[in-house]
Amino acid sequence: MTSCGTFQKLRPLSLLTHLSNSYDSAHLKVVSNSVAWSIYLENGKITYASHSVEPFDRLDCHLRRLASRMPSLSSETRAKLRLMFENDLSGEQLNINSEYQAICWLIERQHLTEDQAKILIEGLVKEVIESFLLVEQGSYELHSFPETTSYLTKLDLSSLVKYAQKQLQAWQSLAPELSSPYQCPYLASSSLNQKLTSELRQKLTAILKGFSFRHLAILLNQDELRLAQSLYPYIKAGNILLQPPSAPFDCLPSFVKSAKEPTKNYLLPLEITANKSVTAILAPSSPELPEISPPNPPRVNIVVEPINNLPETQTNKKTYKIVCVDDSPAMLREISYFLDDESFAVSTISDPIKALMQIVRLKPDLILLDVKMAGIDGYELCRLLRNHSFFKTTPIIMVTGNTGIIDRVKAKMVGASGYLTKPFAQADLLKIVFRHLS
Repeated sequence: MTSCGTFQKLRPLSLLTHLSNSYDSAHLKVVSNSVAWSIYLENGKITYASHSVEPFDRLDCHLRRLASRMPSLSSETRAKLRLMFENDLSGEQLNINSEYQAICWLIERQHLTEDQAKILIEGLVKEVIESFLLVEQGSYELHSFPETTSYLTKLDLSSLVKYAQKQLQAWQSLAPELSSPYQCPYLASSSLNQKLTSELRQKLTAILKGFSFRHLAILLNQDELRLAQSLYPYIKAGNILLQPPSAPFDCLPSFVKSAKEPTKNYLLPLEITANKSVTAILAPSSPELPEISPPNPPRVNIVVEPINNLPETQTNKKTYKIVCVDDSPAMLREISYFLDDESFAVSTISDPIKALMQIVRLKPDLILLDVKMAGIDGYELCRLLRNHSFFKTTPIIMVTGNTGIIDRVKAKMVGASGYLTKPFAQADLLKIVFRHLS
């Protein structure tokens, strides 16, 4: 069975419930605002769910949470996983998601047990369903497939929806100031901040480094919603300002809707008549489903002791040595500026011919290599570094203006840990640096 079409209005919860009641197995793909959601069901249960906005970044974030308890999930293992599977489409025809294949690889290599993988998958699915419940219009494809795959877990739809509803209602209680977990908080440079204690300003300065709430929570090993609630009083008072989500996260639906279009989709009760076809639910010309008045989302009274609830900054933090190699002085200045933080000691090298000996002398914790340089390119320099006993496991990030698969394969072949595409923002650079240093 294969069907497809477009819809002007979508009730995601009704659609999921219909599929879980009507099909032994199904792969639903919904595209809205250039984002594709893929949801896999078997025997009425959800086996996996993903969306196309940085799926391996999402997987890496969840693995980092597990890594605090599992040394085998090191930054090197996670970087290798990404290089192996991020662009691997070999399982697409079998309806096997590439992140799912990566998780299976972690089990095969004994980096994860099956029980740990089930916890990981449930966390990933919850995050994806939370965003899917906000989708309102777009196009869809629905495929059935033989039940030949042995899935690690089968998740109850009702439990997932209840969790997502609770999360969305809690985020909505922070509106209109907050509209997305991918907004980036930063300390305002205003006279208002002079009223804050020096201790509090120091705490806020230490944690607000241009990351979104979701990524900042990972770095601080905090719950993202509780972190947002802790910072909310300062946001409301104007001490902390919010930048909108950066691309591609800005394509994900906001949980704040206009007054003319109140959000109802994700608050519908888990009920639908199972004899309606999926086409009838989605087609623009189909009769409307009976209107069900959603419960009003509870307004959460946020009572916060701000200083106590802010995550404690670490004392005696390690200073990481980072070497940047680029024959462009302007690029070296920009990277140095972006990494201007007490956590980093940055050394820049503008002559790639002399870079190898200087890197050996400095013995950095992480190396940033520009790909296109005169005399010796970044790929060759990376290969030479990997042949040196000091740098077998040192994270090496290729900085490139190319995004093609050939360039990524080259990076993988010479042993690069990852790649950063120009032009990049400070948040992009910090995200990849912290990913490989923690």
